[in-house]
Amino acid sequence: MGDSSWLLQSLVFLGAAVLAVPIARLLGLGAVIGYLAAGLLIGPWGLQLVTDAGAILRFAEFGVVLMLFLVGLELDPKRLWQLRGPIFGWGSVQLAGSTALLAAIGVALGLDWRVALVAGLALAQSSTAIALATLAERNLMPTTGGRSILSVSLFQDIGGIAILTLLPLLAVQAAPGARPGWQTALIALGMVLAIVFGGRLLLRPALRWIARSETPEIFTAASLLLVVATAALMQAAGLSMALGAFLAGVLLAESEFRRQLETDLAPFKGLLLGLFFIAVGMSIDFAVVLAAPLAMAAAVLGFVAVKALLMVAMAWRMKIPLAERPVFVVMLAQGGEFGFVVLQAAGSSALLPAATGSFLLAVITISMLMTPLLMLVVDRLVAPRLARGAAPPMAEIDEAQDAPILILGFGRYGQIVARLINACGLAATVLDHDAEQVASVRRFGWPAFYGDATRLDLLRIAGAADARVIVVAIDDVAQSLAVVDLVKQHFPQATLVVRARNTTHWYGLHQRGVEHIERETLDAALMSGRSVLELMGWERHAARQQALRFRRHSIELMQAMAPHQGDEKRLISIARQGRQELEELWSREREERRRTRARRGEGFGAEAPAPPAPPDRAGG
Repeated sequence: MGDSSWLLQSLVFLGAAVLAVPIARLLGLGAVIGYLAAGLLIGPWGLQLVTDAGAILRFAEFGVVLMLFLVGLELDPKRLWQLRGPIFGWGSVQLAGSTALLAAIGVALGLDWRVALVAGLALAQSSTAIALATLAERNLMPTTGGRSILSVSLFQDIGGIAILTLLPLLAVQAAPGARPGWQTALIALGMVLAIVFGGRLLLRPALRWIARSETPEIFTAASLLLVVATAALMQAAGLSMALGAFLAGVLLAESEFRRQLETDLAPFKGLLLGLFFIAVGMSIDFAVVLAAPLAMAAAVLGFVAVKALLMVAMAWRMKIPLAERPVFVVMLAQGGEFGFVVLQAAGSSALLPAATGSFLLAVITISMLMTPLLMLVVDRLVAPRLARGAAPPMAEIDEAQDAPILILGFGRYGQIVARLINACGLAATVLDHDAEQVASVRRFGWPAFYGDATRLDLLRIAGAADARVIVVAIDDVAQSLAVVDLVKQHFPQATLVVRARNTTHWYGLHQRGVEHIERETLDAALMSGRSVLELMGWERHAARQQALRFRRHSIELMQAMAPHQGDEKRLISIARQGRQELEELWSREREERRRTRARRGEGFGAEAPAPPAPPDRAGG
């Protein structure tokens, strides 16, 4: 039986997940509760089909590592730098504030200040796995609250370096073989720098070399190897594996392999995250719970309430929309998986008695188990009341419209289109999913309607079935492409005019057969280029003509490159050839004008058009 134990355990885990998760979703409880319930059912305090929850949990934590790697892929260094305020500002407020409040309560209850501080550090952590899984399940990541939760969670992983460095310094008697705190800090810093600089110098060339083999399964293996190796390096230094994976993801966020990595790793992330939640459900030690049930209930409710109060204050100061605050509070008021690491390190440093560590471990686990249940309360009791209280003065579009033009998305881009159309005497129906934006533009007299353009029923009400032209000016690239798919499938009579945020978006639209695509920054950049030419002595008409010619050249070059997406060598070759051809053409024209002026005896004016820029790869 020993040789087949792994097969039996696989059968148990997969069977429990396949049964529990669909039932939980059918009852409206969500996938996370299904996994946790499956863990309770098969664990040591259930049917005892699996008894070593700790070993499973250590393996399943790799799901969290993969998730943080994929989150890093979505945050290129520029976006990460833009989030530095929320990450280091509000993230430090959450971690330091929660630790201070919980440690103070521990001291007031008679605990030694070291024990109280360690307990505060462990309980101050939140579950990145549950938070990000919930945000992804509800499509809340793009919201203000979702970005705020991500920022605070990232700081917790970054702060883990300082916490693990601090623990040995708190120990009255250092554990055998323990490193000095300063040495741990130096190793941590060195490991982070090695990942950052090694990633920039080695990762992309290595992935390009592997991609040349044109063997998909080897690239998948290389993707897993990359994450495993990064996690192993961080673990060897005694640091957060998830933080290392996140850094590796950020370094590859701007690479040409981003989408392929996401595609290859997403299935593994989903399975391992499910295993992680099952292991959390299995790891609840009911012996500790039953030994002091009232103390356990008081500890869980007390620490969640204290953190929740701090989160409420933070949400108010961060100006998170009222309807998004309950999710922000619940996601950050729970305990987290890094709390397990803190308690384990504290036990190794002889900072915590074994009984206290087991008690705190159970507190954290129960709080994680409570989180999906609290989200149910939020969904069914709190959110409807907040939605009514914060409801915009308009309802979702419910009256059929018949304007020949439909504009989807009414931000800065959509407003300019609408103003031009309106000034020319043409009628248009405007639909936007941001209630605050709709309320704002209505105050200026625009008859905008509130609704989600990715919903087929609302598109029909807005008049898409009779519209001659549908303008898609939606910010989010994925939603924009989804709307285009809907329109092409259900409203083929309408001509699509679509705003592209960047070249990746442009290619996605081009592949869908959209003919009228405009990159949002192209014309603004060309206007600036015209101004530069005029300031350098060009006549206004000549500068305008050159800008228009360059615009045509840029569009033609994009169309020539479109069939070769994924073939980097071919794309580079086409881009260089196009740039060279344009430079040579304009150089010959300049030389011809000089000769003509020389024959006429004219002077030479200041005219030296700058060489055309290469096509943008990420923006504009």
